[in-house]
Amino acid sequence: MVCILLGNGFEESEAIVPIDLLRRAGVEVTLAGIGSTEITSSHNVVVKADCLVEDVDAAQVDLLFLPGGLGGVQAIQGSAAAMALVAEMYEKEKYLTAICAAPTVLGAQGYLKGRGAVCYPGMEDGLTGADVRYGSPFVVDGKVVTGEAAGSAFPFGLKLVELLKGRAAAEKVSEEVHYHGTF
Repeated sequence: MVCILLGNGFEESEAIVPIDLLRRAGVEVTLAGIGSTEITSSHNVVVKADCLVEDVDAAQVDLLFLPGGLGGVQAIQGSAAAMALVAEMYEKEKYLTAICAAPTVLGAQGYLKGRGAVCYPGMEDGLTGADVRYGSPFVVDGKVVTGEAAGSAFPFGLKLVELLKGRAAAEKVSEEVHYHGTF
C-alpha cells in the first residue's frame, strides 16, 4: 500500500496527479490526514483523507509519499505521528518519497546524506548532505525518491508506478493519460 501524508497547505497537483496515476495502475493508495480527515490544499481545494496519520499501520505501507506545499510540509514536520512514520519507513528501508519542498523533511532528518536528491529550486540548502541533482524532475537513490516541483508530478508519479508495478504498468498508464514525456 502507498500512504500519502496530507496536511493543510499541501500542493494539490503534487499529491493528486501521483494518486491518480498510482490508482490507475491498481496500486492501493491511502490518504492520511494530519490533524483532520478534511484537508485544505494550498489553493483551497478540500480533500477528504481516508484516515488520520495516527491510524496508519506502518507494517502495511510499502511506500510513503510526502507531497510539497509549504503548509503541508510544516504540518508534516509538526506532527509527531507523521515524523515517526517517516522514521519507521526509513529505518525499515521501505520506499520514502517526497516532492518539491517535502524533500527538506528528509534532509533535516539526515536521510539524504550521500544520496542523490532534488527539490524545489532554491530550497537545496534543506537537502542536508545530499548530492543535489539540479534540473531533474525526480531522482531515485535506492529506496529514497525525490521530485522537483509541481511540473514534475507526472514523471514522478509514473516513476512510483514503475517502482511498484514495473515498467510495463507505468508505460500503460502513461499511454492511457497521453503523457508524452520521459520518466
